[in-house]
Amino acid sequence: MGEELGPLQLIFGASIEVQIVIFILIALSVISWCIIVQRYLVLAAAEKAVRNFEERFWSGIDLGVLYREGSQMQEEGMAMAGMENIFRVGFKEFMRLRQQGNIDREAIMEGAQRAMRVAYSREEDKLERHLAFLATVGSVSPYIGLFGTVIGIMNAFLGLASQAQATLQVVAPGIAEALVVTAIGLFAAIPAVVAYNRYASKVESVTGSYITFTDEFSSILHRQIHTTG
Repeated sequence: MGEELGPLQLIFGASIEVQIVIFILIALSVISWCIIVQRYLVLAAAEKAVRNFEERFWSGIDLGVLYREGSQMQEEGMAMAGMENIFRVGFKEFMRLRQQGNIDREAIMEGAQRAMRVAYSREEDKLERHLAFLATVGSVSPYIGLFGTVIGIMNAFLGLASQAQATLQVVAPGIAEALVVTAIGLFAAIPAVVAYNRYASKVESVTGSYITFTDEFSSILHRQIHTTG
């Protein structure tokens, strides 16, 4: 009876072309998992930051006090991000333009809203960072695996040409080697696709909160500038 071949034996015994394909797929999988973990931490922190800031913002605290609290947190080394960063940028621009005194009220509002839109775009970019790579891995990995599978099957049948008798025992290792490449391609693709879909949904939820807050905060500033003159 022939020696049983496991996946590792098939990989190390594969042709150099197939091994290169396997190495590429494993590298893509490792990078994908690093991004999956990193994006999980970033998005979880973003969701927590939204809840915390909304609780503080809607607690009735004075906007100036809230801004100064954020400034103190920055001085202590705490980074401002997400919804609080949008608030701070908008409020800072609002107060800067308002203190100039010779600027129309609507121009002040437009300046504050423009600053918040820029801050929103930056925060959105932070949340979406590396998601495109996951989408690429999810869509490309099966085809890379299929490419390796085709090479493996070709090598298996080319090997048959040198055999006097074609038996399953002769062709089976080559076919199994080719199927291992397919399996590795799917192993790289499936987590990337699942993570991308999940994280894209989370990004949409968080950025939706940012947009809602920007609109609500703009309304507050609009009432404030028209009631206080």
